[in-house]
Amino acid sequence: MPTLRDLRRILIVEDHAPLRAALAGMLRAEFDTVVEASTWHGALALLDPPPDLLICDIWLPDGSALKLLQKTLDLSPEPLKIAMSGNASASEAFLLGQLGVSEYLAKPFQLDDMRGAIRRVATESPPVDPLLRASVGKVPMRELQERVRSVMVDQALGLSSGSRSGAARLLNVSRQAVQQMIRSRSGA
Repeated sequence: MPTLRDLRRILIVEDHAPLRAALAGMLRAEFDTVVEASTWHGALALLDPPPDLLICDIWLPDGSALKLLQKTLDLSPEPLKIAMSGNASASEAFLLGQLGVSEYLAKPFQLDDMRGAIRRVATESPPVDPLLRASVGKVPMRELQERVRSVMVDQALGLSSGSRSGAARLLNVSRQAVQQMIRSRSGA
């Protein structure tokens, strides 16, 4: 699990310039690199290299940021995500969870609310129990175990820049176990 000091690159996607500037100013005082975009298309160009944290408004001038959040699922490592909006619907809130958003802030909010959200996504484990319960009767246990293992190994490799030893430390397993998981996925 990353810590606050592990967050090196933060991407803010917000079309309201005063809010974007306030967030960027707050974050630049604490983190190495803060990049900004006012549209989801503009943010696409800032996904390489992947940010460690994405803070994203849902409704942007060029459409819904749900498309941007969908793109982040393919990044390695996948960034931590915080969404914000003045008017997200219940169905959008559900989609945000499916797209890996760990925190949602309703606008207007205080900068301290954002600090708290960042601290939570960087230090707390996301609740997986509801997802596991929802999988019962729909996904065979063995398949679910393989998916969990694969996602965790991929994320650990991404967070450790491809280092198998680093991934093993993050997963709290031996390097040989990581090697075996990689081999078993490739069918070798």
